[in-house]
Amino acid sequence: MTPDLRIIYLAIVAVFGLLFGSFLNVCIYRTPRDLSIVAPRSFCPECGARIVWFDNIPLVSYALLRAKCRSCGKAIGIRYPVVELATAVLFVAVAIEYGWTSGALKWAVFEAILLVLFWTDLEERILPDELTLGGTAAGLIFAVFILVPGVFGELLLPGAGPVWRSLLNAALGAGLLAGPLWLLGHAYARVRKREGIGLGDVKLLLFLGVFLGLENGLLAVLIGAVGGSLIGALYLWSTRKEAATYELPFGSFLCAGAAFVPLIERIGLGVL
Repeated sequence: MTPDLRIIYLAIVAVFGLLFGSFLNVCIYRTPRDLSIVAPRSFCPECGARIVWFDNIPLVSYALLRAKCRSCGKAIGIRYPVVELATAVLFVAVAIEYGWTSGALKWAVFEAILLVLFWTDLEERILPDELTLGGTAAGLIFAVFILVPGVFGELLLPGAGPVWRSLLNAALGAGLLAGPLWLLGHAYARVRKREGIGLGDVKLLLFLGVFLGLENGLLAVLIGAVGGSLIGALYLWSTRKEAATYELPFGSFLCAGAAFVPLIERIGLGVL
């Protein structure tokens, strides 16, 4: 691909990312509330007024409306342009890393699901099953066509075809990432008599393991745990909240860590 065509290709990907990010905002708001993501059309969550198409242009409408609803004048949250821009950036990064391939489609789907889960956990402390378990199912389908990396597939099924090794790596990644966290949460609940780790986090790890495999899944957890610990500690210190009672969005930290993993092969940190 020539440099000019590559720029055009990436520009198209960026525009598609902005538009798709607008749809992801709908998912972030509606999925935790068990609302349809298809109908009705976009509406203001404050006054319920329908949003006309020219007030729903990614980034542009937010700026022209000065972050206020045209109907009621209530503020439009900063999350809306942030999600649109983040989707565009992540899609372009995937396109740069994987080109026009089936791998690019897989990781674009992965990043989109992570974005929604990041915000639903951050805002509502919810990791919807539609996304964690639905994403796990999608990951298994992708594993049939795109090899999930891992040493266990080669060690345990040396004579099998790539599809079976890929599925084994996906299954082991899911089980070995989610299983210990489930056991830890179960033990914590029995000792402390209250839930410490939600099942949503366990299902999230199933999703990460199926897409990333064990080794890259552990890398995602490491990035999320270290980054989350530092950010969480700083937040608790600055707000003077009690660490024993405040529920940190652990799932959001995991999503943020996992989002980097498919994009860092170029700098030699990933094994995808």
